[in-house]
Amino acid sequence: MGTVRIGSTVIGGGTFAIIAGPCAVESQQQFLKVSMFLKELGVQILRGGIYKLRTDPNSFQGLREEAIAWLPEIKQHIGLPLVSEITDPRQVEKLDPVVDCYQVGTRNMYNYELLKELGKTRKPVILKRGFSALIKEWLLATEYLLAGGNDQIILCERGIRTFETFTRNTLDLAAVAYIKSKTQFPVIVDPSHAAGSSDLVLPLAKAAKAVGADGVLIEVHAEPSQALSDADQALNFMGMQALFKELS
Repeated sequence: MGTVRIGSTVIGGGTFAIIAGPCAVESQQQFLKVSMFLKELGVQILRGGIYKLRTDPNSFQGLREEAIAWLPEIKQHIGLPLVSEITDPRQVEKLDPVVDCYQVGTRNMYNYELLKELGKTRKPVILKRGFSALIKEWLLATEYLLAGGNDQIILCERGIRTFETFTRNTLDLAAVAYIKSKTQFPVIVDPSHAAGSSDLVLPLAKAAKAVGADGVLIEVHAEPSQALSDADQALNFMGMQALFKELS
C-alpha cells in the first residue's frame, strides 16, 4: 500500500491527482464533450456515474446498461481511465469491462456484501466516507476489501453531516490529516459533495492540497444548470480551468 495506480497515474507518494468529470453520464455527446475538454486541459483520470444511487427515487438514476453499451468505444477514443460508482454487487460483471477504478459512495460504505465482492477484484477502489461515519468505521470498511485480497484502496473524504446547513456537508480536513499520519492509504477529497456549491469547490480543493491530500475528485459539466444530477456543485469549463491552473 502507500500508492495506488489508476491507469498510468499514481495516487499517493507525494503526487497530487485531479480526477474530474460529470457526476452522471447523461449521453454520449455530453460525456464526450466534457471528457475531451478535460483531456486537453491535462486531467489524467475521468469520473462519471453510470449507476446513480439517489435519495429521491424519482430523480435521475443514471443511464445504467445503456451507457455500458457505448462507453468502451468512447473510452478508447479518449484514452483516459474511468472512475465510476458501483451500487450493487451484481454490477461487478457489467462494469468490469468499462471501469478502471470502482467508486463506493457514501451510502454504500456500510454495504459489506458489496465490499466483500470488490475485495475479490484487483481493480482500485475509491472508498468514500459515510456521511455519518466515524473514522474508525471508515477504516473498518477497508478491512472487508483487504480480507478479499484487494489492497488497492483509496480513501475519499467527502464531508460529513453536522448541524450546519449552509453547506451540503461539513468537510472534515482533520480526518484527512489523521488518515495520512496513521495509515498507508492514499487519501483524496471530494470538495464538490462537501460544498454543494460550485463557488466553494476551489477554496476547499486548495485546502485539501494544503493539508496533505493526495488528490481531489471534481464534478464538471459543460452546462451545470442543465445537469441531471447535482447541478449546483458542478464546475463549468471556465471554473475547471481556474481550478486546474491553481492546483497543478
